[in-house]
Amino acid sequence: MSGVDPSASRQEYETTGLDIGDLEADPIAQFEAWFAQAREAGLVEPEAMTLSTVDEEGRAHARYVLLRGVDARGFCFYTNSESAKARQLGARPGVALTFGWLGLHRQVRITGDVEPLPADEADAYFAERPRGSRLGAWSSPQSAVLTDRAELEARVAETEARFADGDVPRPPFWGGYLVRPDSIEFWQGRRSRLHDRLRYRCENGGWIVERLAP
Repeated sequence: MSGVDPSASRQEYETTGLDIGDLEADPIAQFEAWFAQAREAGLVEPEAMTLSTVDEEGRAHARYVLLRGVDARGFCFYTNSESAKARQLGARPGVALTFGWLGLHRQVRITGDVEPLPADEADAYFAERPRGSRLGAWSSPQSAVLTDRAELEARVAETEARFADGDVPRPPFWGGYLVRPDSIEFWQGRRSRLHDRLRYRCENGGWIVERLAP
């Protein structure tokens, strides 16, 4: 078979190991430390994460979204609440998030249940977005089939005319979601594919840290 052969590319991960004693007691604090290091390393959009969902028929779906907040509750992102992903979130709230910081040979995997963010938080975040992004939120019927690009551009022009003389409020069909984690795994690449995998697992209101085989 001709073409690209991904198996021909191999790289040894020459990185410092990760042990339980290296971790913060709280997984959110550990995530924040790694996220800060990803930013300091100049990685492209370290806030990009793969959101994995399951639809009503049990089929898995995955796409990149951007992390827009992390605190003691969990991980936040925003989207059109009429989109395909939002319908899946409503039908089956169990989701997974994956961060791939390949420049540091690191990965973070998160599982948990999702819930809508309060309207006031969504309002505050939407108000901080660039005007063009706010207009785009009104204009795009996310996940719907379009005839062509011109249809989308016409919708944007209509939205621009509608809000030409004033602010652009948050659409009623756009909001935020919070993923409350029940497990967070920190993966550090090591030589010979003998990677370090340390997982925080929620049990009885606290966190248990476990080493997993690579």
